[in-house]
Amino acid sequence: MAEFKTSLAGAAPAPHLGAPLAALWWAANGDWDQAHKIVQDEPSAEAAWVHAYLHRIEGDLGNAGYWYRRAAKPVATGPLETEWDGIASTLLEGARS
Repeated sequence: MAEFKTSLAGAAPAPHLGAPLAALWWAANGDWDQAHKIVQDEPSAEAAWVHAYLHRIEGDLGNAGYWYRRAAKPVATGPLETEWDGIASTLLEGARS
């Protein structure tokens, strides 16, 4: 996680990152549009989870709810930063497996 957070100071996400982590990278760098573009057409549950998070940032809670259901995740209600950390941690753990 520390390495991923350090990478946020770079110009772009590492090329080996999957779409959901790359989208989280762009979201953390304030580029919602780029993050959304990455996960928009990705079919995985992980991409749907990030997609839900992005619509939560946007304030579109109805759309976010749809994507949380697609991801089979509970609707998040806590701080956005906490959710970002949780998603990133889970995805990074899965990438190491």
